[in-house]
Amino acid sequence: MSTKSPAEIREAMWKAMAASPYVMLSLTGKQQHSEPMYAVLDDDANSAFWFYTKRDNRAAEGGPAMVQFVAKGHDLFACIGGTLTEERDPAVIDRYWSEQVEAWYEQGRQDPSLLMLRFDLGSAEIWETDQSLLGKLKMFTGQTIKGGDEAGSHAKVEV
Repeated sequence: MSTKSPAEIREAMWKAMAASPYVMLSLTGKQQHSEPMYAVLDDDANSAFWFYTKRDNRAAEGGPAMVQFVAKGHDLFACIGGTLTEERDPAVIDRYWSEQVEAWYEQGRQDPSLLMLRFDLGSAEIWETDQSLLGKLKMFTGQTIKGGDEAGSHAKVEV
C-alpha cells in the first residue's frame, strides 16, 4: 500500500513536470498518434498548462485529450486526461512568450499560424517508482516484487 497521499503524488508530478516539461499529447477518440510537446506550466495554475503550437497542428481543433509524461529520472509516470481549448487571452500568450518560442514562428508573436492551447486537467493516474530498499533488493536478486511500498506509489487524481 502506498504511504503517500494522492495530493502528495500529484505534487510530485507537478514538480517533475516543472523540471522537464516534455510530454506526449493526443486528442482522445481520434486515430492519431501522440506527438511531443513542451508544456508551459504556471505555479499559480495547478490544474492547467499550455502549449504553443500552430493552427495546422493535429491537436489544434482541441477537445478531449490525453497527455503522457515520464520524468527525467524515469521515477515518475503520468497519464493525464483533460480538455484542450484555444487560449485567446493575449496577456496569457504574452506572459510565457520567449525567444525559444519565437524561434518556431516566422513572424514572431504576430505570426498568423500561432496558436496557444490550454490543457485543463480532468483526471490523472500517476505512478512513482520510489521502491523501498526491500523492493530494490528483490528486483536485483530476481525475487517477486509485491505491490505497495516494494513497487512505489500510485494514485488516481480527479481535478
